Amino acid sequence: MVDQPDQTLVVTRNDEASQYEIRIGDTLAGFAAFRMHPGRISFTHTVIENEFEGRGLGSTLVREALADVAARGETIVPFCPFVQDWLKRHPDFDGTVDWKPIPE
Repeated sequence: MVDQPDQTLVVTRNDEASQYEIRIGDTLAGFAAFRMHPGRISFTHTVIENEFEGRGLGSTLVREALADVAARGETIVPFCPFVQDWLKRHPDFDGTVDWKPIPE
C-alpha cells in the first residue's frame, strides 16, 4: 500500500501573524491577512500559493474566515479586492460589512 499525503483542508486564524491560513495537510496553501481594530477586522490581502491555484481554495479560505469573523460579532472591512469580490458574489452572507473602510 502506498502512503497518500494528507490532503485534509483546514482554515485557522493565526492572531500572531494577523492572518487566516488555509492548509492542505501540513502545507500552508494560502492566507488572508488582516488588521484588528476594536470590534472590526480589516482584510488587506489574500494569497493562494501558485501550486494551489485553480482549486477554489481562495473562496474556501475567505468563506471560512468571514464566517469566523461573523461568529465573533466583528464587523468586516474589506480592503482586499478578492474579499470584496467574494462578498459581492455572496449577498446572502450573514455578517456585518462596512464598505466605507476606516483609514489604515
